[in-house]
Amino acid sequence: MSTIKTIIFDFGDVFINLDKEGAMKNALDIFELDELPEDLIAINTLYEQGLISSEEFIEFYTDNFQKLSKNNIIDAWNFILKDFPKNRLEFLQNLKQENKYKLILLSNTNEIHINWVKEKVSFYEEFKSCFDQFYLSHEINLRKPNEDIYQFVLKQNNLKAEECLFIDDTKDNTDTASKLGIHIWNIDETKENVIDLFSIKEDLF
Repeated sequence: MSTIKTIIFDFGDVFINLDKEGAMKNALDIFELDELPEDLIAINTLYEQGLISSEEFIEFYTDNFQKLSKNNIIDAWNFILKDFPKNRLEFLQNLKQENKYKLILLSNTNEIHINWVKEKVSFYEEFKSCFDQFYLSHEINLRKPNEDIYQFVLKQNNLKAEECLFIDDTKDNTDTASKLGIHIWNIDETKENVIDLFSIKEDLF
């Protein structure tokens, strides 16, 4: 049996609920598109990796969709973000208090989204303080599912892959981690909840 010493958590659809389908539908309606073209996906990725600023990101959209204001763009971008159930915070706080595991957050996110979270989630600072490390893609200029982001976390924290569990709702992300020898839980947010970690993944603990 392995000994898990570090738990690495994703943020969206692990702690905060997301509406990915609704956000995509809303964006396609607003931009009057049938599907998201490659250039928009590329800009979104650059932004999430912190390779362009919020100003440049918004300007790209207002230049390309001139009927839309800066606020229209920000509202459409934040549409994906929903509620953060308090019991998930309590689960995390209990984990922190037990002090059995190193706790790391590893999230593909960006400045506009995290600003929304700071404003709308009253316990954001309490949440953040539960982690030993708090990695947001736009701050470290790395992004899941690229292998280098996992290597970065392992190296920065002097971790052994086989002693880590990584929890993420996106299969591409957990697939890469698994290839590196990290234990994974590709959580299905439609029917699983992070607070049930120790019953669902009891074979690891």
